[in-house]
Amino acid sequence: MPAARPAVQSLRGSKIREVANAGFGDRDVLPFWFGEPDEVTPDFIREAAIAALRAGDTFYTHNLGIAPLREALAAYVSRLHRPADVERIVVTNSGMSALMLATQAIVGPGDRVVEVTPLWPNLVEIPKILGASVECVPLDFGPRGWTLDLDRLLAALTPGTRALYVNSPNNPTGWTIDRAAQQSILDHCRRNGIWTVADDAYERLFYGAPAAAAAPSFLDLAAPDDRVISTNTFSKNWLMTGWRLGWLVAPPALVPGIGKLIEYNTSCAQGFVQRAGIAAVTQGEPVVARFAARLRSARDFLVGRLRELPGIEAHSPPGAMYAFFRVDGVADSLAFCKRLVAEAKLGLAPGAAFGPEGEGFVRWCFAASEARLADGVARLERALATARA
Repeated sequence: MPAARPAVQSLRGSKIREVANAGFGDRDVLPFWFGEPDEVTPDFIREAAIAALRAGDTFYTHNLGIAPLREALAAYVSRLHRPADVERIVVTNSGMSALMLATQAIVGPGDRVVEVTPLWPNLVEIPKILGASVECVPLDFGPRGWTLDLDRLLAALTPGTRALYVNSPNNPTGWTIDRAAQQSILDHCRRNGIWTVADDAYERLFYGAPAAAAAPSFLDLAAPDDRVISTNTFSKNWLMTGWRLGWLVAPPALVPGIGKLIEYNTSCAQGFVQRAGIAAVTQGEPVVARFAARLRSARDFLVGRLRELPGIEAHSPPGAMYAFFRVDGVADSLAFCKRLVAEAKLGLAPGAAFGPEGEGFVRWCFAASEARLADGVARLERALATARA
């Protein structure tokens, strides 16, 4: 029978989708399984796209993105981090596409890649599509929540390793790397010629120092020619998940090659969507600030309520939009989450979806109203009580 090549067949399916598929169409299910804000995109962003469509912006654009958006992103990155020239900015069809393009540019068959896990499954599987092997270095879970064993990670970054992937703030745990660890990693990777691919999708959803505009980033430390690629997305900060618009920051010498890859993947991002992106990045700071404040409040509410439930071990994440908590007695988180959908009408993501390190845990996206979160906690409490009975 005709089939995809073995590397594709061996990719793990999404256990989050498996749970969600079990609940789609059931209006009684409270869904917290996906990492998606519960608000529509702000009017001024939508109006920018509408105006562009009315003006006839329906044609192909430059592979690397339209100049006004690249310039706006260069200014945005420069404000948050170190100065970044427009020649380092590449516009992509989503943050997901940015990660795939970055990997296609630097990783090939037989390469060895190291990733810090638990982690969004897409990021773990991307290098495997290209024939690379992936070694996972798990975070530790303890009284201080999720922490990185830096010595263990550096030991895994052996000479000949092609790339390190770090998602911070992390999906699903909310773990956020500190500046000292970043510097140690950057120094080590420089000595050994290792690329660092930083998935910075949640950098603005950071609940650390009140004055911090963003989470610590490798872009704060890296020189333009360092082997560092930062990928990002409009999805979270500006409530634009369905728009599929992202970008990456790369060394200038790598950008022409990425432009070729864009041509052979998607050709370009849609012009009218890029116009919406300009509105977001130039006018959207109040949106980002309000959303981050709302998430901080939702995090505090949800984690506080979860800690009141017997058998739940939850820590307050320093970033992102998820509570990743352990449930006593749960050895099969996929089966547990499917049971929650069927019996409690509660949609959560199984920890096993994020690798074996996540088994026994459950992810809850708290980008929702306090009332919906309270309803969800009540449903979880009833389900746990029933299971113990």
